[in-house]
Amino acid sequence: MQIRSWEIGRALGIPIRIHASWFVVFFLATWTLSTDYLPETLPGLSPGRYWVMGAVAAVLLFLSVLLHELGHSYVALYYRIPIEQITLFLFGGVAHMRQEAPSPKAEFLIAIAGPIVSFVISGICLAFVVLAEAIQQEQALRGVIMLGLLLGMGNLQLGIFNLIPGFPLDGGRILRAGLWALGKDFYRATKQAAMAGLGFGLLFVLWGLLRIRQAATGELDSSMIWTGGWLALIGIFLYVAALASRRQAALRHAISAVKIQDMMVTTVVSIPSHTTLDEAVNRYFQAYGYGGFPVVDERRLIGLVTVPDIQAVSADAWSRRRVDQVMRPFSDAMIISPDVSAIQAMGRMAREGWDRLVVVQDGEIVGLVTHSALVHFLQLRSRPVR
Repeated sequence: MQIRSWEIGRALGIPIRIHASWFVVFFLATWTLSTDYLPETLPGLSPGRYWVMGAVAAVLLFLSVLLHELGHSYVALYYRIPIEQITLFLFGGVAHMRQEAPSPKAEFLIAIAGPIVSFVISGICLAFVVLAEAIQQEQALRGVIMLGLLLGMGNLQLGIFNLIPGFPLDGGRILRAGLWALGKDFYRATKQAAMAGLGFGLLFVLWGLLRIRQAATGELDSSMIWTGGWLALIGIFLYVAALASRRQAALRHAISAVKIQDMMVTTVVSIPSHTTLDEAVNRYFQAYGYGGFPVVDERRLIGLVTVPDIQAVSADAWSRRRVDQVMRPFSDAMIISPDVSAIQAMGRMAREGWDRLVVVQDGEIVGLVTHSALVHFLQLRSRPVR
């Protein structure tokens, strides 16, 4: 069963979503801050105030995580890499990129942008703390100072942790960029960086279990059981994510040689430009069951018309509107050569927002390929990694 998430807004045009698991860590962070950190650093306040301050601090910490991910996203958008969404969840946040970086340099810049944002936030917060401490020591300001210190150290730790050289952490992506630049092989670099991620994942699990054992035997304070549990959970997450990345890299490498001509539909039905929407629905969409058709004018491709394009027009107007009035006009982005790889075609679709491409050779339409057909083909061609 897929765990639910909710959209809470947009930034840089990117949907921001909160995963259901986020509420768990938000409560734990608020509880820890309000019952341990804040009473110890700011004694004498009421329990209600501690809980309010803890909740505010937890929200600001997650806002820092969001800014970290927006740092990645801003650079990715510069390289025209679409960002499907940013999700805040149990272990922080993730920006869902629809395609890989076009070069090692782009990969490095996208990866390093997040930690840089975290370090900048940390520097600003810690500088504020130093300045506030120098100005006055009033109790009213102590809460703000401790919040600044918390955010400063939290962002510093976030930046440092993400620089661990294990994929899919930012440091692992930086490692992949370096290996990619040296070996000129993206898929091999991904597998090598993912292997490092597997190693660090196991290391965190063992570290966490050791802390739990030490806390249970009295070698460490009993509160270290929670720390050990979190370390183990982070290790498991990193291991699973690295393993999935390794498998995906192996799959993409195996199918990188598959050409569009091996999987395209060769019997292409085109709709004449003067066809009314009513006729297009009855004679083409319902008759063939396709989600879209090329639109031609005397055998010349002039656009694509899809189900959403038809649905955008009131059914009462179908008899008066033609497909060339509602179609997506022709652009070079909607056509592709038959000798292009399936991976490149998927990247083109993600970048341009198309769900289908017209295959053209020597100026003639020779086929049609859809995103769903690509996905199904790749699933059938997939093999488990040994």
